[in-house]
Amino acid sequence: MAAAKAGPLLHAAGFPADKLDGVAHAIEAHSFSANITPRTLEAQIVQDADRMDALGAIGLARMFYTSGRMGRQLAHPDDPLGSTRPLDDREYALDHIEVKLEKLPGMMQTAAGRAMAEERLQRLQAFRQQFVEEWLAR
Repeated sequence: MAAAKAGPLLHAAGFPADKLDGVAHAIEAHSFSANITPRTLEAQIVQDADRMDALGAIGLARMFYTSGRMGRQLAHPDDPLGSTRPLDDREYALDHIEVKLEKLPGMMQTAAGRAMAEERLQRLQAFRQQFVEEWLAR
């Protein structure tokens, strides 16, 4: 839907017509759920950037916001890391880090994207550890 809307807007703004298909592909391929393999370097970069966003501080805030809006608990009361239970990110927000976010660095399309994602993942894991320490001390 966004790719279809972008074409006429870009055309009206004077964007080169021969590049419109590439932009549309990059927009379509960036979606995690669409599972479209990016065919161009530009599409790879857009997909990496989208996934990188999920690994940052704003992505983490969005994860907790969305989980709260969907009525999910922050974390399991006694086992926030899922050591003795199956992880369930539909029930516990913190589980989403391991269920999905920790997999993102391995899904990056570019070497630069992988390196940046690994760095962000380390910060995310440090946050999770601090969260768990405070959660269990309550």
